[in-house]
Amino acid sequence: MHSLEVAPQTKKGVLAAYYGYDHFRPGQEAIIDAILSGRDAMAIMPTSAGKSLCFQVPALLLPGVTLVISPLISLMQDQVSSLEAMGIPAVFINSGQSLEENRQAVTALRSGRVKLAYIAPERLSNDYFLNLVSQLEVSLVAVDEAHCISQWGNDFRPSYQAIPHLLDYLDKRPIMAAFTATATQQVRQDIVHYLGLQKPFEMVTGFDRPNLFFALEEPSDKMRRLKELLASGEPSIVYCATRKDVESVASKLNQSGIKARPYHAGMDMIDRHAAQRAFQFDEIQVVVATNAFGMGIDKSNVRQVIHYAMPKDLESYYQEAGRAGRDGEDSRCTLFYSDRDIMTNVYLIEQGGDPIGRQKLNEMIDYCRTTQCLRGFMLRYFGESPHETNCQSCTNCTTTVEQLDITVPAQKILACVYRMGQRYGLTKVAEVLKGSQKADIKGTYLADLPTYGLMKDIPEAQIKRYISALVVEGYLKMVGQDYPILNLTSKAKPVLKGQEQVSIKHTLAMSIAKMSQVKARGNESQDAYDQVLFERLRQVRYDLAQKHQVPPFIIFSDATLRALCRHFPTTETAFLTISGVGQKKLSQYGYDFMQAIEAYLAEKDK
Repeated sequence: MHSLEVAPQTKKGVLAAYYGYDHFRPGQEAIIDAILSGRDAMAIMPTSAGKSLCFQVPALLLPGVTLVISPLISLMQDQVSSLEAMGIPAVFINSGQSLEENRQAVTALRSGRVKLAYIAPERLSNDYFLNLVSQLEVSLVAVDEAHCISQWGNDFRPSYQAIPHLLDYLDKRPIMAAFTATATQQVRQDIVHYLGLQKPFEMVTGFDRPNLFFALEEPSDKMRRLKELLASGEPSIVYCATRKDVESVASKLNQSGIKARPYHAGMDMIDRHAAQRAFQFDEIQVVVATNAFGMGIDKSNVRQVIHYAMPKDLESYYQEAGRAGRDGEDSRCTLFYSDRDIMTNVYLIEQGGDPIGRQKLNEMIDYCRTTQCLRGFMLRYFGESPHETNCQSCTNCTTTVEQLDITVPAQKILACVYRMGQRYGLTKVAEVLKGSQKADIKGTYLADLPTYGLMKDIPEAQIKRYISALVVEGYLKMVGQDYPILNLTSKAKPVLKGQEQVSIKHTLAMSIAKMSQVKARGNESQDAYDQVLFERLRQVRYDLAQKHQVPPFIIFSDATLRALCRHFPTTETAFLTISGVGQKKLSQYGYDFMQAIEAYLAEKDK
């Protein structure tokens, strides 16, 4: 742990010296100015917009230390490693470290050398830690992932509501700043209220991620489609709904030759850390995870995030999908869904009696069912007006999506449920409509119903999909604890009487022309660069990462490597002009890269 190696006195001086950038991103400078003026702040910025820099820059210009409340151990480790690589003294204190490591961090804090200290909110209930904090000069408390403080947030943590308790132990109230990527108006109000922010400067930079392509798919064979998507070999995260699914999917991918590791809360910390490290060090292509993984991943070049099953709310989905393309390069976010999965989620939430959960699930269902632009739907959910109605960056805008009239099959299904006395589940209703020859149907009164065999020409799987769609659209509901049975709702009557029609979303195949357009998108944001040199520099980066025991992206991002492959800098002055190169990284890593570039140029000149 060393003190600051350079000490610029301005925000732009800090930006250039440590981060290697010559300008701020939208919203960053205004937030930094507010904090430096002594004002509380709340920033709602999408993933990859540079939230961390908004509190790290003030931390280097304010006296004393900045405390950063962060929810996941892995995120702290990544942030501190990145800061140390730039020459910024930082520590983290959490249960993932040994007693000796935490003791060293505390010693560094007491010495006054540290500018940023990352802590988990649970530490705020520790008397020893609170006593330590009372002895420090704390100028700023930055609350990362601040949506965790709200019950309306997608990852509510009661420990976050204890954060204001920290202020009781400080001689002087520090500046308070809250940061999150996803927050509805209700969540924003909760953040201000529970953190006790005083007339905060509020910045909402927008939720749009132009480099992300949003895809909704309903594959008949999810595993086969998953393997197709992963065939590119690029870093990917696959989210599953349960630990069992995580283990199963990871196992099948490995059997197919795709390097994957599972990650979920049921694994011990050592195994989880090993999976994360393997992913960050590019030793595996895929992490298959529950939502326990992701908020803490700082890997910037994830090219795909695939949801194997539908999440329970839009905020979770947008945050998890947002782990793709944090370096600004084009990336894909794919959501697999089916009416059967939706129906199961509806049933489980209704049985749990969770009205907030049901409201959030309804919003997620609406996203899956909409025929409008997916990007626009998401932006409107977060209170933002989309700039265009056709983004050409989602499947709804690049495929033909229409409403399919299913009134006739709907009437047959609803009539069958009624004739069966509303006492049976989905499978039994489908079997009766198909005209099943099973003994428990053929030999009973069910075979005498007028609806028996009424849909005999339709595959049973399709009948089940129709039934699931009717549950999702609210014409049927599932009731019962042990065995869910189908009941009609008030919406069913007008359909049975022929007074209303029923339609569902139907996606047609993408045309060849539009398929080409979508594929062409992949290269729009990536200006021409020398790909042979890029692969060589990736190897240099990998070797340095192994030597210094840090993830490759902490040394230089893919975007910085591409810039090197466009400009071929071979002097320190030229190297410093590359975005993402600061003084510390130049002195620590620059020689190896310049040497590789010189060798490559010499080969080309021969």
